[in-house]
Amino acid sequence: MMLIHFALLYMLITAVCANTEKAIFVGPASVDIPSTHPTFDDLHVDTLTPANWAIRTYLEAQFPNISSPHGKATWLILDDLTEGQRYEVRVCWAATQPTEFKITAYELQPVFETPELISELSEYSRSRQSLESDHGAQPKSRSIPASSSEKQASILFLQILAAADYYTMNKTLMRDVPPVHVDIILDPFLLNLLPRSLLPTVGYITAVAIASWFIARYISMRIRDLAGEANSEKKTQ
Repeated sequence: MMLIHFALLYMLITAVCANTEKAIFVGPASVDIPSTHPTFDDLHVDTLTPANWAIRTYLEAQFPNISSPHGKATWLILDDLTEGQRYEVRVCWAATQPTEFKITAYELQPVFETPELISELSEYSRSRQSLESDHGAQPKSRSIPASSSEKQASILFLQILAAADYYTMNKTLMRDVPPVHVDIILDPFLLNLLPRSLLPTVGYITAVAIASWFIARYISMRIRDLAGEANSEKKTQ
């Protein structure tokens, strides 16, 4: 019964967060990840893991068109997942930037075998490499032991489509959509039932409920004692 209450609480919290888009998926089976080039590091995309679970960044958006009906694509890698475990990815943004997001998690093989997806990923990778070159940034790398030629990992590609969802008389804003300031969060489910980020909230509610029970029990006992004393005084009189 308590798990049902927690699930209802989670649904209410999610409903309140109007500027949050999410996707729930299950960690895939582990695959062999080669350490020889080209590697996933060569894609120059951001990586989320259960240990490094949040990124605050800017995502490019655009108005929907025939070639991109859901907006502009951003790609990430979800690494170090656990096979069979449920995860949730959330994108949170401010109400001052009206945007419609679509989040999809893909296993590796479908991306590599689908021309539209691999082309989109390649285009995004090139744009990231160009951006890093302009700013002189060094790409982030994921360490693989030098003694092994490959590693086993449960890994997914994450596609985030961002479509501008506003209209204004400002021609500049209609022509050039500003980047959207977002938090991207990877949230594992505990026991495949409850997102990890809700654990402090559940703990707080549980502590308040237990404290309330003891306080109510103490008040009830005091009221009964006072009532008993009043009845004794009446009998004595």
